[in-house]
Amino acid sequence: MNVRLPLAAATICTGAALLGQTVWAPKGAPAVYKGPHKPHTKISEVKAKHAGHSDWRELVVDDSHLRSEYVQAKPGSGVKRAIHPDTREWWVVLEGEVKFDIESVGTVMAKKGGIVQVPMQTFFSWEAVGDKPLLMFDTNIAGAKTLYETDKSPGAGYIPVKFTGREVGKFLHGNKALVTYEETAKALEEGKLKGTIRLVQDDRGTANFIYGYNSKLPPLDEKYKGHYHPEAAEYWLIMSGKIRYPIEKVGVVIAEEGDVVYVPPSTWHAPRWWGDGPSCRLAMNGYPYISHLFEPDLGNH
Repeated sequence: MNVRLPLAAATICTGAALLGQTVWAPKGAPAVYKGPHKPHTKISEVKAKHAGHSDWRELVVDDSHLRSEYVQAKPGSGVKRAIHPDTREWWVVLEGEVKFDIESVGTVMAKKGGIVQVPMQTFFSWEAVGDKPLLMFDTNIAGAKTLYETDKSPGAGYIPVKFTGREVGKFLHGNKALVTYEETAKALEEGKLKGTIRLVQDDRGTANFIYGYNSKLPPLDEKYKGHYHPEAAEYWLIMSGKIRYPIEKVGVVIAEEGDVVYVPPSTWHAPRWWGDGPSCRLAMNGYPYISHLFEPDLGNH
């Protein structure tokens, strides 16, 4: 299992006190939300929008760093053998079951809670299996291109080329083809892992597993702004439970399993596990060690 603790990520994400250098940073008005981005995308509303359709896609994030969309597919459908020349793609299974075939790895079966990834220059295909529709959250680097093993339909703008010097299956950074919610949460509960767990790491993108309990946090301070990121947006897929987000100029958002919360650059936010029982969010952004800027006096946070 791919598990690593990013520098200071545990204290950053729980709001615990941080020691750091005071600097002067740019902080204008929070960035304006531009389509398709919204502070809170509810999976229930996305499903309702596509009711009656077995295969559909809903774009949720498309900024200068990453691109993410919900993808639903009926059993038997999927993506034929393809490859990304320069980017890593990853998927989170929300419902149903999927079969991936990944060059250098083989067949990978994933169900709800599975996080599958394929590195650049590595052929893959996937197919929805079982008797229920497959629903996944699919992420790639902004501007990613896809090459196909078989020819595309006439007029699609594809031409035959020879791909030389290809390096297959370079997962790097300890990344794994498949990691599951269940095994990662269990390891955290048992104390075998601590803090924030890096499940996907690429030079241009990352996904961090942040799991815990509201009951184990300090009392809520309604005045606490949290932090902001000066150069990139951050967004979260809620894996379980609920997460509370006070967002500058937006207000408080309570997101539930399957929802997505998006915060543009230069925007204060303070995610917090919420409700009873465990909660988990998969945090994604374009920098593996993204900067977190806090108010100079953090008090007891």
